[in-house]
Amino acid sequence: MSEIAKAIYRLKEELPSNVKLVAVSKFHPAEAVLEAYRAGQRVFGESRPQELHAKVEVLPDDISWHFIGHLQTNKLKLVLPYVSLVESVDSLHLVEAIDRWGRDNGKTTDILLEIHIASEDTKQGFSRDEALAVLADAGKYPNIRILGLMGMATLTDDESVIRHDFSSLVSLRDEIAANIGKFPSLPENFGILSFGMTHDYRIAVEMGADMVRIGTLIFGERVY
Repeated sequence: MSEIAKAIYRLKEELPSNVKLVAVSKFHPAEAVLEAYRAGQRVFGESRPQELHAKVEVLPDDISWHFIGHLQTNKLKLVLPYVSLVESVDSLHLVEAIDRWGRDNGKTTDILLEIHIASEDTKQGFSRDEALAVLADAGKYPNIRILGLMGMATLTDDESVIRHDFSSLVSLRDEIAANIGKFPSLPENFGILSFGMTHDYRIAVEMGADMVRIGTLIFGERVY
């Protein structure tokens, strides 16, 4: 059994049944994705449009692709026809562009809003107030479904900082749920939370993540 398969089996045993594993396959070849697929994994995360498109061409059709990186509006045609979820919608401009693409191409795209929860300014995402404004206006975007929120914690070994970052994401979701009447156009299944990666996924699971995005633990260090 390959190391990739072993990692998948270990994670499947460890993660609660209600937590979805997104195997982050970016920077790894299609052959590595296929090893994970043969071990039963079906959900994979990619962050580069050209790389995603190339893998879609050669890998099984029943893979559920999530886009998890910064998505430029001029690359939508390489991503949106193939993904089941865009986790990393980080601006109103991108919301509008995805909705417009969907209108022109007859598709409704499921998305998560990426919330800026980390201390690093380099990370992308909506502020709390920006996200609430988009959610309140969700009816303006009939070709997207906002299913929940995504976030990345500060890159640190300080668990208290990580917990603080994750807590802000959970609190925002709970605030929305408690005031759902202010967001009449959100789908009934709104509330998905995607947070936690290789170094902090156990904390994320403990704090209520619905999806964790794990790459290095499965595939090792990036190949290209």
